[in-house]
Amino acid sequence: MSAEFNPVTATDTVTVPDTGLDEDDTPRRYYDLDETGFREVPKRWRKFYRHWQGPGDELAPNEVICPVCKVVIRSRRELRPGDRVYCMPCMSRLVVVRHPDGHLEAEVVY
Repeated sequence: MSAEFNPVTATDTVTVPDTGLDEDDTPRRYYDLDETGFREVPKRWRKFYRHWQGPGDELAPNEVICPVCKVVIRSRRELRPGDRVYCMPCMSRLVVVRHPDGHLEAEVVY
């Protein structure tokens, strides 16, 4: 049995039924992640991280920057305030917060 593989980029969304609604009563968007070439973590986890390209790099709704090592952490689902993420390169536990100007950022918990 052979099936043709068609990768979906991180900008394409996949609609998956969500069992619960979040703070703003809209279901979260889900993303299919592709390999980014990030070699600092084991192969299994590479799609969840990418290098930050500098001040002109625009983050997707499923991405947040680690304030410790400046690596972009990616998630399969849209990130919202209160979500917890883990940065494997620097082993930091982070929580996503919304700043007054509206953008999402990660703060170190541990």
